[in-house]
Amino acid sequence: MCSEAAPENRTAASGSTHLTGVHDSTGVVDVSALRTTFAKFPSGVTALCAIDDAGQPTGMAVSAFVNVSLEPPLVGVFIQSSSTTWPKLRTRPRIGLSVLSADQHTACRQLASRTGNRFADLSWDTGVEGAIFLHGASAWFDCEVESESVTGDHTLALLRIIGHRVAGPEAPLVFYESRFHDLSASAREN
Repeated sequence: MCSEAAPENRTAASGSTHLTGVHDSTGVVDVSALRTTFAKFPSGVTALCAIDDAGQPTGMAVSAFVNVSLEPPLVGVFIQSSSTTWPKLRTRPRIGLSVLSADQHTACRQLASRTGNRFADLSWDTGVEGAIFLHGASAWFDCEVESESVTGDHTLALLRIIGHRVAGPEAPLVFYESRFHDLSASAREN
C-alpha cells in the first residue's frame, strides 16, 4: 500500500519520541487531548438511512466507516452507544449507506443533528426493503446488519453489502482536524 518510494534511511534514537499519556494527572482519560490526536486521521463521511417502522425516513451521519472484507462483502461502522437513531435503523431489513460527496457538508450536519427534521430539503430515493440513498453522494451501498458488538463507548456494526454503485464523479466529503475538506481540491494541486 505504501510502496511508492523507499523510505529514507533513519537511525532511531532511544527515547526520542515522547508520547502523551491517555490519562490526566487525576487518572481520568483526557478526552479532549485524545480527540485532538484522533483528528489527525482523515475520514470519509457516510450516511446510514432507511424507512423506519412508522414509514418515515430516519438516518444518521457516520464518519467511523471502514471497508472490511471483499469475500464476504462487508463494511463496518462504529456508532456511539448513546445514539437514539441506531436502535431504529438496526432492526430494518435493509439500510442505505451513502458516501457523502464534498458538497454535502450541510446534509451531514443535518443528519448529525439531535433536533429538527434531518431530511428537510434532502433529495433521496428508496431501494429494496426501505433503504434510503441520498442524491449527490459519491457512492451507495445497500446493506443488511450482519453482526454487532459493543466496543468501548461505541457499537461496531458489520454490514453485509447486498448491492453497490458509484453514484457519480463527485469527490467524497472528508473530515479532518474537526473540519470538512474537499478532497478533489487537493487532488487538483498534485
